[in-house]
Amino acid sequence: MRKKIWFTIALLVVAGVVTWLLVDYLPSPEKTSRAGKARVVPVEVANIERGPIELRRSFTGTLEAAAEFVVAPKVSGRIEQLSVDLADTVTRGQIVARLDNDEYVQSVRQAQADLAVAQANLAEAKSQLTLTKRELQRIEDLRKRGMTSASQEDAAKANQLAKQAHVEVTQAQVARAEAVLESARIRLGYTEVSAGWRGGADQRVVAERYVDEGQTVSANKELLRIVELDPITAVFFVTEQDYARLQPDQHVLLNTDAYPDESFDGRIVRIAPVFRESTRQARVELQVANPELRLKPGMFVRATVILDQVAETTIVPEQALVKRDGQHGLFVVAADGKSVTWRAVQVGIREGDRVQVMGEDLGKQVVTLGQQLLDDQSAISIAKTREGASQ
Repeated sequence: MRKKIWFTIALLVVAGVVTWLLVDYLPSPEKTSRAGKARVVPVEVANIERGPIELRRSFTGTLEAAAEFVVAPKVSGRIEQLSVDLADTVTRGQIVARLDNDEYVQSVRQAQADLAVAQANLAEAKSQLTLTKRELQRIEDLRKRGMTSASQEDAAKANQLAKQAHVEVTQAQVARAEAVLESARIRLGYTEVSAGWRGGADQRVVAERYVDEGQTVSANKELLRIVELDPITAVFFVTEQDYARLQPDQHVLLNTDAYPDESFDGRIVRIAPVFRESTRQARVELQVANPELRLKPGMFVRATVILDQVAETTIVPEQALVKRDGQHGLFVVAADGKSVTWRAVQVGIREGDRVQVMGEDLGKQVVTLGQQLLDDQSAISIAKTREGASQ
């Protein structure tokens, strides 16, 4: 028990000595007044600038085709010819594949024959109708002279009505045969598979080929994927923090590892109106000119966007900012370079290690190193400026 007491006393003595040494070493208002002058603190300073500043953000994204579609036949058959291959250029409406059409040609011939039969039946029906009309007219003339009975006249009228109905039936059969023929011709036309699209450029590029010549494919089987590469679309995602600062037609600068020494200009064309629940981010789409088709879908890009900018403002190094009692501020160097004044400021745009500040009487220079030893009106000696010139 006695050993514990002596050990506690020893610790208290050591703590007292350390505290006395620290108090004696650190400057204080009482010591300053007793000494008759303040302690001079060596500091580094930098010049306060006036000029433009920009708030930039960089986002990682990827390139996508501006438009794409899959070419597929509407009928089944064996592929006789593929006229394009991977990376080939395709013109709007170009025939890119042909299927074996023998079966469809035969269907057209059969439909033509059926139409000819229907037309012949119609001609015969019309001829019979003409005869019945003449017969009815003859009976009506005899009836007026009293040379025939009413029942014969009624039978002639009924016969005419029957022949008229037969004509209408055969006309419907002709119309049906014409429709069947037109359908057969359409199916025959489908054996020539074309690449047609609406809007955009008149030329696109084959991105993928799924089949080879000689294969038998079913209707709607994928043959080719064709994409539009000029312009190309860049996509990145933003959080709520930056979302409100983005707007359509905003300029964007893009860089990619494929061309590390080049930048590409783009502009925002679409901003998603909703955030994805899984990531809490919104999709942003850019349009990028790609006349030489150097940019390809799937490439990663870095998009740099100017979210805000000021043409003329006060700028200081970020190192100069100090936060005391919850307030940002600067230690401004006096005109004689021998003391500093604390100035509270509002912080604006940050660009790299430069910061926009707003406040009064900010002077020409601010302290960038040594602020932790300073108070308002502290004496200083300038070791060097930010540019490195000795003072």
